[in-house]
Formats: sequence, structure tokens, C-alpha cells
Amino acid sequence: MIKTQREENKTAAGERILCRITADKPGPTVVFFGGIHGNEPAGVAALTEVLEALAREGRALEMGALIGIRGNLPALVQKERFLDHDLNRIWSRPRLESVMAKPESERSSEEKELVLIYALLQELLQTCTPPFYFIDLHTTSSRTRPFITINDSIINRYFSRIFPVPVILGIEEYLEGPLLSYINELGYVALGFESGTHNDPAAIRNAADFIWLTLGFTGLLPDYPGREDSFKRLDQASESDHDFYEVFYRHELPASHTFRMKEGFWSFQSLPKGTVLGSEAGAPVAMQKKGILFMPLYQKQGEEGFFLIRKTPAWALRLSAKLRKWKTHELLTHMPGVRWADSRQDKLLVNLSVARFLNRPIFHLLGYRSRQRDKTHLLISNREHKARNADYSHTFWFSEE
Repeated sequence: MIKTQREENKTAAGERILCRITADKPGPTVVFFGGIHGNEPAGVAALTEVLEALAREGRALEMGALIGIRGNLPALVQKERFLDHDLNRIWSRPRLESVMAKPESERSSEEKELVLIYALLQELLQTCTPPFYFIDLHTTSSRTRPFITINDSIINRYFSRIFPVPVILGIEEYLEGPLLSYINELGYVALGFESGTHNDPAAIRNAADFIWLTLGFTGLLPDYPGREDSFKRLDQASESDHDFYEVFYRHELPASHTFRMKEGFWSFQSLPKGTVLGSEAGAPVAMQKKGILFMPLYQKQGEEGFFLIRKTPAWALRLSAKLRKWKTHELLTHMPGVRWADSRQDKLLVNLSVARFLNRPIFHLLGYRSRQRDKTHLLISNREHKARNADYSHTFWFSEE
């Protein structure tokens, strides 16, 4: 029997579309994802809580559209991060093309979810009005302050900084195929919000407050009662940390691993070099340099044991914004050993012999994030190339520094 798209987007976890509310007045389109990882139910719970409050109070959107989407339906039923593959690691262009070319019978559980969510995204982009905001709601296995993760584009930075939580830059440089990286490459504002620890009621409250603030900041619901309370609660939960941080180390784990994190660590914990964080195959795993611990792993499934981050100075953020505005990055193509990777001109191939003199901080200032392509070249991507700045230029939070 052939299933309809409605049937394919429904399981014991519920329908894919939590809500699709459109105001009478055209305006921004705000899309929330919850449950991209099936063991992270707080995002779905928070969206449901906000929707119930809107219905109970009879409150209508002032403009635009609000869409709530459940992510990995089969994994949500099983309460597992994923069943076959991490749904938040398969959104690269090559993987997407490969999955689309497969017969449906040969697709894994997450690949089937990928195809359905991709079709939904295309439909939204064709039928809804800009500017678009995409928010992916997550939680972590360790204790943490709520925080935002973004791909490092200026529109992402500007929108993120209006929330009273820390912002993490550069994680896309260490992860292959996150959903938000795919969306950000299309030029839209796309950010992840990590609201707390799995199954902690505080994580649901933090996510709900973030949703309310997003509705206010985007203009969908600018004057709802309690906006100030939501801001204060998130500020308190984040311990008034509004800094930007950058990932500089990822402890990668193989598909089959025995890594075990020692108990008692948490995100945003400053630690000295040599601190023993856990063990792998019976051998201790220690920090090779000092740093701030980020997302230590306290669950079975996962590809990273932990990350290390450091604060990004405000002057560096301002300088990089100016350099990008002046399109200083175009000078790189005139250097020996540097060329466009393809005709799209959004990625550069950099010979590693040249890269020794152009280290990562310089790439970052100019808007590029790097990934080693092979033994001789780096592939560096520029998020500013496709950023739809004009879509957001009229908003209160956008400014040309």
C-alpha cells in the first residue's frame, strides 16, 4: 500500500507538523524544530506548552507564520538519539544527493526522515514569506547553562546576540552534516538553542522562554505579556553570561568506542591542562591544553566525547564584521596556492604550505571556516557569500557595524 505524505509524517510520536499558524498580515516565517534527536524531548514539550498557551489565551499572531516541526519521529518513539544514523549529521550535499538517489526500500530510518523533512523544507521555502528564521531546539547529556550555537555568519551573530545567553561559534568546523549548516548555506538565519539537560523540567522552561522571546523579537508576537519575565529567567539560567565563545578542539570518537566521561563535569567549566576527563579503552583521557569544557558526553550514543571552547573578544567580533563588510576575503584568491574550489565561488582550496602562514584565526576573521580536504589542501567555506542580508536589513536587531 502506498502511504500518503500525511501518513508518512505521522507515528506514535505524533504528527510531523506540530503547528502551522499564519497571521492575516504577511511577515516573517519562524520555523522551530524539536526532537531531531529522539532522546531530547524538551523542544517538542516546550513548543506544545507555548501552543497551548496561545490557544488558551486566544492570542493571535500579529504577522507572519509560525511552524513547529517534530524531527526524528521513529527515534522519538524509542527515546533514542537515533536508530541507524544521527539525523543531525547527514545534511551534507553529497549525502543528501546519495539518499535521494536510493530506492525508498534501501533507505535507513534516518534517511527516510531526511527525505520527508527535506520535502517539507522545500515546500515552506516556496510557499511562505521571508525573512525566514530556523531554530533547532536541543538539550545535552551534561549539566549546562542554556546557550546558542551558530554557523559564523553576521546575520546569525546579530540575531543571536539579542538573547540573554552565551553564543558558541565555529562548531560547524568540527561537525559533518548538521541540519542548520545546510539551511545556513541557503542564506537564512539558522541557530540551535540548547536549553539544558535531557529530561530536566528546567530545560522545557528555558526552551519555552526562548520560543516566546523569538516570537517577540521577530515581530510575530511583539507585545505578549511575560516577555520581560522570559528574558529575566533565561538571563538567570545562563548566569548572565552573554559572551561569544569559539570551539577550538573536538574529542572525536569512532563509531565503536569505549569512551567514558568521569562524573561531575559540566559545560562552561574552566579546567587546567592535564585534567583527566575520562577514559578510552582503559587509558586516561586528559586535556592537552587548558580551556573551557563544552558538552561532555554522558550518554551512549554520540560522536564527540567533549569539546573545548574559549571566549571571543568583543574587538575581534567587531573587526571581523568590518573585514567582511569590506569583502577583504576576496584578496585571498590573489594569493599563490589559493583558488576557488568550484564555480559557485563560496569555497576556497588552500594549499597547506600556504595555510601555515594563514592560520585559522585569520580565516575566521574573514568569514571562512576550514576543513582539511586531503593531505595537501584545506577546503574553506564562506558563510557570508550566500547570506540573505537584505531580507533582514529592516529588522531592529540588524546593524552594519
